[in-house]
Amino acid sequence: MAKADEAVTSFKRGFSCSQAVLSCYSEELGLDRDVANRVACGFGGGIARMGNICGAVAGAIMVIGMKRGTTRPDDTAARERTYALVQQFIRDYTTKNGSIACPDLLGHDMADPVQFKEALEKKVAARICPGLVEDAVTVLERILNE
Repeated sequence: MAKADEAVTSFKRGFSCSQAVLSCYSEELGLDRDVANRVACGFGGGIARMGNICGAVAGAIMVIGMKRGTTRPDDTAARERTYALVQQFIRDYTTKNGSIACPDLLGHDMADPVQFKEALEKKVAARICPGLVEDAVTVLERILNE
């Protein structure tokens, strides 16, 4: 199964967008899937439904850090490569979706109880987020393989 399909399936099973993205890379990152899901749990819904960065984007940034990030404070080359990849990811994702902010992507501010309730009633996340998760993994795969 392709990673994007795996991530979408994970999201549709009930995991958050951030969990879906990070966990589909867990095996190749040497990370237990349960640990990946715990690490990414708080990033869903614009970081704990606070209307910030899309959880799928946050999950992708975690993957970039796990694959290319530095383990030493003096490894400025790895830090710069990681930052460049994250910047490229954000540019490409924004070009595709118009934003990386959860409220912009969903058209609802999940931090606002009234808008959150409306989003639930309209099944906004179920309709929109699978595509955002797929886009995050597709963009991530492309930039990691360039």
